[in-house]
Order: sequence, then structure tokens, then C-alpha cells
Amino acid sequence: MDEDALLLVIAVAAAALVALALGGWARGRLAARARRRLQDFFGLPDNAECLLVVGRDTTADGAVTRNDVLALLELAAVIRNCGATPQLISGESPRQGFGERTEFCLGGPMANRRTAAHLSSLLPGVSVNTESEGPDRWALGIGSERYRLDSGVTEYVLLARITAGQQDRPVFLACGQRSVTNQAATRYLARHHVKLARKYGSGGTFCLLLKVINSQAYGADLVELVDDVTKIAITPAPKLTTSKEL
Repeated sequence: MDEDALLLVIAVAAAALVALALGGWARGRLAARARRRLQDFFGLPDNAECLLVVGRDTTADGAVTRNDVLALLELAAVIRNCGATPQLISGESPRQGFGERTEFCLGGPMANRRTAAHLSSLLPGVSVNTESEGPDRWALGIGSERYRLDSGVTEYVLLARITAGQQDRPVFLACGQRSVTNQAATRYLARHHVKLARKYGSGGTFCLLLKVINSQAYGADLVELVDDVTKIAITPAPKLTTSKEL
């Protein structure tokens, strides 16, 4: 090999090494940026603590349902990727405010008292029929609309991200008609957080109504976005006027 050919080989090899190094640097930058966006959306910087608040199975003695356990696993993966630390507590136990730590709250108001408090304080436009019998059992009320449960066929869940102030950590709420819908909501959150962050920003509040279809066949896999009900959900229901006020 003559000197010119050797120099050409060396130049090509050097260019390849430089390109490889630049590619690795660019991929690292993109990965770091994606991680920061993930942390910003979930309010989970490095080494942050967060709460996982889970409800109890109303058909068992204080047990956590299988679907809620699966929902916790979905969230655990997100929390781990953020470099944060979770604390698991029962919805019966917390006596604390919100905003200091990111909170993930799972379950309807009958299974989780923390959910009932959040609905009353943060989503006053939402109601849940807690009657155990009748066609409106577990029906979600959003404004003037009612969304009935058809168990195993059509089921609804609210997925919300709520902040009380710009500097506060968010509360993520999955309030479903059955535990399988809680799992569906957390899976939707884990899969679509990039799209949600683009639409609502890292500090935005949203409340989405999701529909879980044919869970008896597909479990938590088949989910549709019904509507963005944020405006209605955060608006208090009109006060009924009594006869004395007329």
C-alpha cells in the first residue's frame, strides 16, 4: 500500500470514529432531554419522593385488587425511569395535604377515601353514584352527562393531572368504575405522557374521560379517549336555589 492510500484509509477511519462519537453524544443528549421532560411532566426530579395511594377491594377485607397491583407496576416503571422513590400507602390512612410530593391516587371514592377528597376539592364538577344497586350504580356524572357502567362491556374512568399552584407537585388521579379501568388509565398515562405533555405542558391540569371496551375479553388493553372534560370537571356544579332564596 503506497503512502497516499494509507493516508486515505487513516482519514476514512478517523472520520468514522468522529461520526460514531458524535452519534453517541447526540443520542445521549436526546435521552437526557427525554428524561428531563418525563421528570417535568410527572413532577419527579432525581431522588424525589412520591406517594402511591391505593384503594381497598370493596368485596374483600382490605385487600388490594389484582388490577390495582398491575396499575402500580405500570406506575413503578415510570417512577424508576424518573429516578424517584415511591411510598405506598392506603387510601384510608393519609391525613395530609397535597402539592409537596407527586401523588398517584387509584380507585373510586368508595374504595379510596383520598379519591373522594380529591373529587370534592379539585374536581367539583364530577360526581360518582355510590349506590350499590340499580342502573346508575357507579355512574360517573360530569356536568349534566351521565356515564353508566356496563360491567365487562363498557366501563369508564377519569384520568386527571391536577395542580393547585405553579410550584406544586401534581396529583394524578385514576378514578374508575372498576379496578380494571384504573389499570387501563395508568397504562394510558404511561404510554401517552409525551403527547399529553405536548398538549397540556409540564404544569398543566387536565381531566380526560376514557372508555374501556370489552374488558371481559381484552382486559385493560382496549381504551378509547371519550373527551377532554377538564373545564367541566374543575367547575363547581351550580348551587341549587331554595324557595327562601327566590
